[in-house]
Amino acid sequence: MSRGVAVVTGASSGIGAATARRLAAAGYEVVAAARRTGRLDELAASVPGIRPVTLDVTSPSSVAALAADLPDVAILVNNAGGALGQEPVAVTDPADWQAMYEVNVIGALRVTQALLPALEAGTGGHIIMTGSIAGHLVYEGGAGYTAAKHGLTAMTETLRLELNGKPVRVTEIAPGMVKTDEFSLVRFRGDTEAADRVYAGVDEPLTAEDVADAIVWSATRPAHVNVDLLVIKPVAQAAPHKVHRTP
Repeated sequence: MSRGVAVVTGASSGIGAATARRLAAAGYEVVAAARRTGRLDELAASVPGIRPVTLDVTSPSSVAALAADLPDVAILVNNAGGALGQEPVAVTDPADWQAMYEVNVIGALRVTQALLPALEAGTGGHIIMTGSIAGHLVYEGGAGYTAAKHGLTAMTETLRLELNGKPVRVTEIAPGMVKTDEFSLVRFRGDTEAADRVYAGVDEPLTAEDVADAIVWSATRPAHVNVDLLVIKPVAQAAPHKVHRTP
């Protein structure tokens, strides 16, 4: 018997794909949503219980089309996001900041607004934001990304206040260093060497599966239990700027 519908944005790779797989294994009917339809089709073909849906969270019409087909949603994982650049504030490109804010914050806002009626239907739902320790701390070269993730954290905490008394739980999962195939590569605009340096000498950074495990654990607590914030980091990382590295 299905536990209900779980929507995962940014599901074509990394944390999103891992979360979709874990939720399907836990008994949910998973709507895996992202821009790259081909990757979603591959995911759905390999995992029973996953339905691929093309979604661009920066497009109001794309988000509306997603919501139109989902009258009752048990879980929404707002996972679409990412970082661009690591330049100091003095020389950073405002366009990168706008792009990060549009996906990480406004994208999550659009999807949440569109699916909130479905999340409030039935026995209620659960909104889970894939945030970051960057939403709670800052580091040099990360102002644009930390500003966006701080924005997501503020929206999450406000949403929890505004939905108090309604049958909707609100959780933020805030990972530290996660090694995926694409996050740092996208941040450094395809520069493989720069991306590899992020993880150089770090003993066992988090994996996408580690974060997916935390998301699904939060989602499967008893209905009266809300995990407000779950911070998860590798043992090697004490803070964004404090990471133990071996030669």
